[in-house]
Amino acid sequence: MSALAWVSVAVFLIAYALIASEKIHRVAAALGGAGLMLLIHATDAGAAFFSEHSGIDWNVIFLLLGMMIIVGVLKQTGVFEYLAIWAAKRARGRPFRLMVLLVVITAVASALLDNVTTVLLIAPVTFLVCERLAVSPVPFLIAEAMASNIGGAATLVGDPPNIIIASRGGLTFNDFLVHMAPMVIVLMVVFVGLCWLMFGRGFHHDHERAAAVMALDEKEAISDRRLLWQSLAVLGLVMVAFVLHPVLHYEPSVVALLGAGMLVAATKVTTEDAIAEVEWPTLVFFAGLFVMVGALVETGVIEQLSQAAVEATAGRLELASMVLLGASAVLSAIVDNIPYVATMSPIVAELVQASGGEQAQVLWWALAFGADLGGNATAVGAAANVVVLGIAARNGTPISFWQFTKYGLMVATVTVVLTAPYLWLRYLV
Repeated sequence: MSALAWVSVAVFLIAYALIASEKIHRVAAALGGAGLMLLIHATDAGAAFFSEHSGIDWNVIFLLLGMMIIVGVLKQTGVFEYLAIWAAKRARGRPFRLMVLLVVITAVASALLDNVTTVLLIAPVTFLVCERLAVSPVPFLIAEAMASNIGGAATLVGDPPNIIIASRGGLTFNDFLVHMAPMVIVLMVVFVGLCWLMFGRGFHHDHERAAAVMALDEKEAISDRRLLWQSLAVLGLVMVAFVLHPVLHYEPSVVALLGAGMLVAATKVTTEDAIAEVEWPTLVFFAGLFVMVGALVETGVIEQLSQAAVEATAGRLELASMVLLGASAVLSAIVDNIPYVATMSPIVAELVQASGGEQAQVLWWALAFGADLGGNATAVGAAANVVVLGIAARNGTPISFWQFTKYGLMVATVTVVLTAPYLWLRYLV
């Protein structure tokens, strides 16, 4: 690697260490690292702000912004209080039953929408129901972020890396359902068991709180029915447009912004109230992180790491798929999985073409599983993780980098290890 590449690696590692240690605020660390990358010319304004693959991913930024506005309007209707009471009553006030219910809902919703949108919708419900039951929301939020990443792996639209892989590999929505969804169902069953090991034994069932929740009428929580129906109509249209992305060809960010604009324009909600729930620190953190990772892409660091792994397994499909699965999981834990997949997908496409035959398609599934599941390993490995940490901090229950990561490493390791024999037995034997 060039001297500039080594310096950019050093800047990224220092910034990452500051984020992990929480010596300074993660937004300050990300912006400082991004500024240094621009200062040393590891990237420039054009690549950082306007490049399709290596700069700030505006699709992610504006998707978050649009959905945060929609969620902010929905919050004013009382629907989250309604859902919180409904969920608590279905779980009969028992914390682990509630966690299982919320985790399954999150995983299914993430497969139909995308994981970021799902955690934006489920987090307000989590805070409200945990307040009712007098339990900490932190374990629930961590579990939901991980469930969103696992569930999102099942479909083409569930996780942004899947969209990139589908485009590069010529894969369809049904391809992901056939090849990814069966294993995702198995992994979700395993994940529920992991939730019991990680969190379940520490929960305390408060009989008085549970009885009080069971006596509530969730319908009384709705404060503005007209606004609720307007919001649900817009959200429904947004969801349909997400699912029909392969047909409509509108980016999710465009759909989210159109939905947010339509909702604000068509209702009595003021602009100030609509943007009050926007997590601006989270958006800024993403921007800084994208610039830093973009600099690693620009200087060739990520490509060289990926290329080395591919070259080491050239001509050996079994080894290549296993190395690709593991390397993708590790790298997606360190850098956001979106730019990683954008960089790696052309290399995988060449390898698939060189290997030839239907069996070589296993490489696409290895890349998808590695990137999607590896994102659970750390607090910055996936967009959903970062969003959950931002929401938690805003609501006065901050989740530290290591608090998330100590659980994330376990979940990522178990799910990736279980995926290896699935790929081996289904495609390579």
